Amino acid sequence: MRKHIVIASRGSPLALWQANYVKSRLESLDPSLKASIKTVATKGDKILDVPLAKVGGKGLFVKEIEEALLDGRADIAVHSMKDVPMELPEGLIIGCMPEREDASDCFVSTRFASFDTLPIGAKVGTSSLRRKAQLLHKRPDLNIVDLRGNVDTRLNKLREGRCDAVILATAGLYRLDLSERFTLPFDPDVILPAAGQGAIGIECSEDNYDLFVLLSQLEDRPTRVSVDAERAFLARLNGGCQVPIAARAVMLDDETVSLDGLVADPDGREILRDQILGDASDSAKLGENLANRLLAAGAGKILEKINS
Repeated sequence: MRKHIVIASRGSPLALWQANYVKSRLESLDPSLKASIKTVATKGDKILDVPLAKVGGKGLFVKEIEEALLDGRADIAVHSMKDVPMELPEGLIIGCMPEREDASDCFVSTRFASFDTLPIGAKVGTSSLRRKAQLLHKRPDLNIVDLRGNVDTRLNKLREGRCDAVILATAGLYRLDLSERFTLPFDPDVILPAAGQGAIGIECSEDNYDLFVLLSQLEDRPTRVSVDAERAFLARLNGGCQVPIAARAVMLDDETVSLDGLVADPDGREILRDQILGDASDSAKLGENLANRLLAAGAGKILEKINS
């Protein structure tokens, strides 16, 4: 077993929190093991003046990190699972998913106590088409402002008055211990989160058995089952962060998982949503089945219009 592990990560505060969390967990398993963090800039980090939906391509926040794995500069990579494409490069696997943080989206404002108290025409900042579609479905009067950058950058823009509120992942706020005067997680019935949101994935080479055994000690089964279902749903719809698709799975007990999925028109005028229960031992199949149900209900037409 190697005694030094290089962890590849993006350089944002949240990414580094996640990398340091994994570093600490790994070193706690073996006092003789040491880990170091190698920061890698990704395409998504470099292009900040263009909305994500217009940047295009898959793996905006992971491709360069995976290249560091493949060429031997790093042993493992730590990702936010919502950023990881459905198809991984040949030879790489998600070797471990530790316990998930809160998967919800969060309303954040310096002036207004909740989403429902926002005035007509309020400016709400988000870079996510998924969030935009669901917000406009509830409140078509809102002015959605595209907001890129790390969590601190977005909060600073809120403080500067560029927006009346911003929508962020609850997990990132919790992990960085950040908040504003009014910070309120959305119920999934109001805003359904992104597939994999709040979950960390540790990527590694599939042929490194010793490393895989080590990582398996950090594995959390409910997280793996839930995220596998969500990602299978997304994969069947050929979706990514540039498409307004949402999914949230929850294990109800050791054998049963519930999956809620959504496909939306970007302007929020049309939303298709459904829920399914199934066997936790085949959660990926559950995701495919729910996607097929939404496709049969007309989701394919919505996605075709977006992609064209």
